[in-house]
Amino acid sequence: MIKAKHINKHYGELKVLNDINLHIQKKEIISITGPSGVGKTTLLQILGTLENPNKSPNSSIEINGKNINNLNKKSLARFRNDNIGFIFQFHQLLPEFTALENICIPAFIHKTPKAEAEKRAKELLGFLGLEHRASHKPNELSGGEQQRVAVARALINNPSIIFADEPSGNLDTASAEKLHHLFFRLREEFDQTFVIVTHNKELANMADRKLEMRDGQFV
Repeated sequence: MIKAKHINKHYGELKVLNDINLHIQKKEIISITGPSGVGKTTLLQILGTLENPNKSPNSSIEINGKNINNLNKKSLARFRNDNIGFIFQFHQLLPEFTALENICIPAFIHKTPKAEAEKRAKELLGFLGLEHRASHKPNELSGGEQQRVAVARALINNPSIIFADEPSGNLDTASAEKLHHLFFRLREEFDQTFVIVTHNKELANMADRKLEMRDGQFV
């Protein structure tokens, strides 16, 4: 599913990632933990194709059997839209759009017909218990509801991999617990792989594998 070899990221003299190697199987839920500043988010962004590692002949990232190092910018954007979903601590919903419209945005980028995209978005809202909130804008939703809309947005194109960066960090305890269990339910329903950066010990311990980072590498 994901094979990353010899991943390095340096900013001048600052070494953020130091020769990371990682192999993740399909349908695994992986948690990545460690203190702030050790490179967790940078690694997530590189694996998610949002950022590039330092160039090296030994470095490679393979996702779903495709070496993404060989893709140009346009092909990489298409690959990302087809295969990867993102969930962030701050949901990043667009305030001027309804929940339904926010969920549909990646599908529209994918050039999915409007009727088909909205049908899929409504199915996801129903799955997440939010069908009655479809026409509400983000400021009319609770924090937990906003995050579930963000989850639906991440799922709209049926990606095989979900990258989540502190997904429950901005939620109250009850909402965070519901979100954590939702990830496992999604894995069973949609066969997704999850890579989750988190400081939440409960979520980290629930994962199939917990990886701890220190000084830009796994302990």
